[in-house]
Amino acid sequence: MSASDSGPSLAVPALGYGAANVGNLFRALTDDDAWAVLDAAWDSGIRFFDTAPHYGLGMSERRLGAFLRTKPRDEYVLSTKVGRLLRPNPDFDGGLDTANDFHVPDDLQRVWDFSADGIRASLDESRERLGIERIDLLYLHDPERHDLDLALEEALPALEQLRAEGEVAAIGIGSMVTDALAAAVRSADLDLIMVAGRYTLLEQPAAADVLPACRETGTGIVAASVFNSGLLASSEPRRDGRYEYGQLPDELWERLQRIARVCADHDVPLPAAALQFPSRSDEVRSVVVGGSRPEQVAQNAQYAALEIPTALWEDLADEGLIPA
Repeated sequence: MSASDSGPSLAVPALGYGAANVGNLFRALTDDDAWAVLDAAWDSGIRFFDTAPHYGLGMSERRLGAFLRTKPRDEYVLSTKVGRLLRPNPDFDGGLDTANDFHVPDDLQRVWDFSADGIRASLDESRERLGIERIDLLYLHDPERHDLDLALEEALPALEQLRAEGEVAAIGIGSMVTDALAAAVRSADLDLIMVAGRYTLLEQPAAADVLPACRETGTGIVAASVFNSGLLASSEPRRDGRYEYGQLPDELWERLQRIARVCADHDVPLPAAALQFPSRSDEVRSVVVGGSRPEQVAQNAQYAALEIPTALWEDLADEGLIPA
């Protein structure tokens, strides 16, 4: 089935759990801690789970797979990513992968490989770590960090071939760079793309090029990082909050304060508005959020289901804070 002809062939639930945290992103979790987080996601009705070899050098895939193997396979949608192979680190000296924000031993290293053989090997190795044969959705992960031209020429055709062979139901790319996302959508027959942090309540750079490209091709969007590195995760944002890889610019801080005031005026928690904003676009099929504590995950599911008055969106649009 062609995305450009009839839309994505894979139906994804409206809310998903992004499993980077169970790969020890930012802080270490025990296996029991990680299981409790995944249990909370399942108990909250979440049936879409996203992971990647990059997350904790395979730890996220192993933990997620162990959990999902206790559930009926037809009851959930599973996505992972390709582009980085995990190989032994010859320089391992007992350290941790904190340079990539994961608190796991760096006994493995990430090796870029966009070749057809590399893409196929990555899928097979993810299946082995997960202990699950059927992966529904396969993304090329952060292609612009390696070689976008090579991704368009080799990796995406390799993904198309895997879908044609029935190895996966749907393919796409995951990135936080709008140029890379738009180029991929226009050059390959993709089903779904993961847009990380580029279409949020705080900022919508993807609206300029990515959304129009998806509209033209029938490609669906999975919105991720919708809390902008945690800035939108509390109804009372903090000035010293993390913004991607540096300090929050003054202009965005002022914008964030204005958005928070409008939400407060309507008695709507800022995180609820942040979670629901992307889905107002017809191109967005799902929103995927993380969480390292069970109560966080349960709260996010409640925010996603909260009824938000239309007047809130109208006021935000009137103030030029979101697209009309």
